[in-house]
Amino acid sequence: MTTQLEHCEILPAPGEETHELTLPLTFFDIPWLYFHPIQRLLFYEFPYSKAYFLETIVPNLKDSLSFTLKHYIPLASNILYPASNEKPFFRHVMGDSLSLTIAESNEDFDYLIANYARDADQFYPFVPELPPPKEEPGYKTFPVFCLQVTFFPNHGVCIGFTNHHSIGDASSIVGFIKAWASISKFGGDSQLIDAKSLPLFDRHVIKDPRGIGDLYWNQLKNMSLQFPSLHLPTNKVRATYILHQADIEKLKYSVLARKPDLVQPSSFVVTTAYVWACLVKSWQTSGKEVDADELEYFGFAVDCRGRMNPPVPASYFGNCIGALIVKIKHQELMGNEGFFIAAEAIAEIIRMKVNNKDEMVKVAENLLGNFSEFIGKRILSVAGSPKFDLYDTDYGWGRPKKLEVVSIDGGGSMSLCKSRDSEGSLEIGLSLPKKEMDAFAAIFASGLGILSKEVLY
Repeated sequence: MTTQLEHCEILPAPGEETHELTLPLTFFDIPWLYFHPIQRLLFYEFPYSKAYFLETIVPNLKDSLSFTLKHYIPLASNILYPASNEKPFFRHVMGDSLSLTIAESNEDFDYLIANYARDADQFYPFVPELPPPKEEPGYKTFPVFCLQVTFFPNHGVCIGFTNHHSIGDASSIVGFIKAWASISKFGGDSQLIDAKSLPLFDRHVIKDPRGIGDLYWNQLKNMSLQFPSLHLPTNKVRATYILHQADIEKLKYSVLARKPDLVQPSSFVVTTAYVWACLVKSWQTSGKEVDADELEYFGFAVDCRGRMNPPVPASYFGNCIGALIVKIKHQELMGNEGFFIAAEAIAEIIRMKVNNKDEMVKVAENLLGNFSEFIGKRILSVAGSPKFDLYDTDYGWGRPKKLEVVSIDGGGSMSLCKSRDSEGSLEIGLSLPKKEMDAFAAIFASGLGILSKEVLY
């Protein structure tokens, strides 16, 4: 059982940055307006008393959060939808705040941080819900971010983050999470300033000479303002799989043995290709029927900051990602060569698009078109990236024991990040019906065993 101890609103600390701020939505932001919220949980070991948590930890988290928000004003803002059907925008005015919930739970902490399959519904008591929209003259306003800190007596703490995707991509949100942790741990923002990692909000760095943003809004403006939400029960389990560095090297070796002309595949390529192929194979084992010629889709985001012309600063806070899509027939992925076909296709689209600045501009400007292509299709997409290491996020109590991306419960996504405990290894999160998860786990382990024998002999 999880009980709410306190609900409060955190104001940004006073500063030059906390005056009224209005930000337009760029063409990178608009396609995410109707996307489901992104939900992350960080679990920490914390073997201390409730009194220490409430008297020492909570006040420090509140103070450091307020101080961090001074530098991240957009997270204490709202999306404003004009009644006139004009393009929405972000606005922060004096008095706007961020919702923070403090809770206590007697659920099994060790169960929650395990890797084996667990009931996906068990994680929702720790996920904060975005406050409901409000009406003001001429506008409907939607909060974009909220937090929850849940205490497990003498065991741990979970920090939950929920954000509207339109306010920022993973690079932006992870930047905030790490900034808050740094200020909490060190008691000030000198570390951020010294590292020159303060965020940049200036939307003028996103060039849109062809009016893509207006084009996108004209396509979306008549859609309902109902944002998708997940209803319980999910009827799913969530599990974590570790691909150790040795496994990844075996996957790379096997790909090059069959595809000698392929440029050295990255860890991202072989990991996502292997998960995709195993997942498709698991459907047959679990009784799911799919037409042999039906297309399977795989999608992943690419950070466009350094790939635009001119480049967007790395510290830019907002959305600046494009989407790449790979399509392969179901029967090809189902076959013995499915993994190798997937690896080649993913590697090839990266070679052709990601490393070509002109192509990436086209990818960035076709984000909504890419989304439209796979609506109603079966797709596996990637949430997260090994580039964003949340396992080094220390609020002063040590590194997290577990990261869970709860929003993958919505279907069609895998989470991907660096492994907590093993250098060069990757951590994969999945949320599936139990029958499918059991089938996937067996195929995933069996495939690695076969590859090990191939490498040995």
